[in-house]
Amino acid sequence: MTDKPWYENGLRFRCTACGNCCRNHGAYTYVYLAPKDVSAIARHLKLASRTFLERYCRVTDGWVHLKMDEPACPFLQADNKCGIYPVRPKQCATWPFWTENLAEKAWKGPIKADCPGLDQGELHSREEIERIARETDEWYGE
Repeated sequence: MTDKPWYENGLRFRCTACGNCCRNHGAYTYVYLAPKDVSAIARHLKLASRTFLERYCRVTDGWVHLKMDEPACPFLQADNKCGIYPVRPKQCATWPFWTENLAEKAWKGPIKADCPGLDQGELHSREEIERIARETDEWYGE
C-alpha cells in the first residue's frame, strides 16, 4: 500500500503575473536550461546558440543556467511579462509543480511566501501535478 501525498486531493494554482518567480531570492535564483531550452531561446532571439550562451548564461556544476546578475531574470520586462514567453524554459513553464516544491514544508513555506498564486484558481489533480513534476525531471535528465 502506497502512502498518499499530502496533496492527494490536488492543489490550486493560478499565475498572478506578479513576476516573483522571475526574481532572485534564496534557492530560487537559478533558471536552469536543458539543451532544448537553449536552442529554442536562441532561435527565438535570432542568435546562434553559442552567442546566446555567452551573452545570457553561465555553467555551474555542469548545469547551464541564465545569468541572474540583476535582481531578476534578464528576460523579465518592466510589466512583469516574460520577454521569451513562447519559448520560456521548462523550469518556468512548469512552476510551481516541481518535485522539490511538492514537499509540504517547501510548498507551505518558501513557495507560499513568494507566490501569491498558490491556493488560487484552478484545482490541479494529483495526477496532473505528478505528471508535470515527472516531465520536468525528465526534461533536465534528473
